[in-house]
Amino acid sequence: MDQDMFKGKLCVTGASGYLASWLVKRLLLSGYHVKGTVRDPGNQKKLAHLWQLEGAKERLELVKDGVFHTASPVLGDPKARPSPLTCIYAEILDPAIKGTLNALRSCKKNPLLTRVILTSSSATVRVRDDFDPNVPLDESSWSSVELCERLQSGSLPRDLCSTASDVLGLLRGASDKFSWHGMMEGWAIYIYEEVNAHGRYLCSSRVLDNTDLVSFLAKRYPSLPSPVAHTKH
Repeated sequence: MDQDMFKGKLCVTGASGYLASWLVKRLLLSGYHVKGTVRDPGNQKKLAHLWQLEGAKERLELVKDGVFHTASPVLGDPKARPSPLTCIYAEILDPAIKGTLNALRSCKKNPLLTRVILTSSSATVRVRDDFDPNVPLDESSWSSVELCERLQSGSLPRDLCSTASDVLGLLRGASDKFSWHGMMEGWAIYIYEEVNAHGRYLCSSRVLDNTDLVSFLAKRYPSLPSPVAHTKH
């Protein structure tokens, strides 16, 4: 790569994950050097897709300028567990909050680091009693604490998200909905590069439920089995 295209060194946590992998790909194609953190660096099976990315072998290096924090545990259906609320706190909130704080403390020790991007979920804004699909949500929107407790869901309410100087408001909540990756990583890079960017940004324009997702996958991969209950006819 032409040295004039070099844009700096970044870190992406949970780099082997689905969303993070796309972010790593876009960052490499944009000319960045990327340091990806993973649970087991020796697990070549889970990391093979990263090393196959264009520029990966040359530019997966140490963090210097910025961090994209994408790693967070997510449960498919906490209500299926014997103690849903205990499960949510033990397996989602505690690891997510402690993991994020550890990442931020490490970032603070690096005097050369200029910006940290934390990715979250639209579940932090759309779980609310007054939800109206015809009314747009924005950065001032937050999920209802009371509704989350009644539903025993893993979505993170504001009082939990806003600790640690409000950065925990960007943590990912457990949800049975899915958003497309394409726009997210593009916006993450844009926000990192925009010098005036700060605070909270809602970059999700729509949400897919299980039925939409299964129908999409069934059409794309017709040879694979699909759960009939979630397939649109």
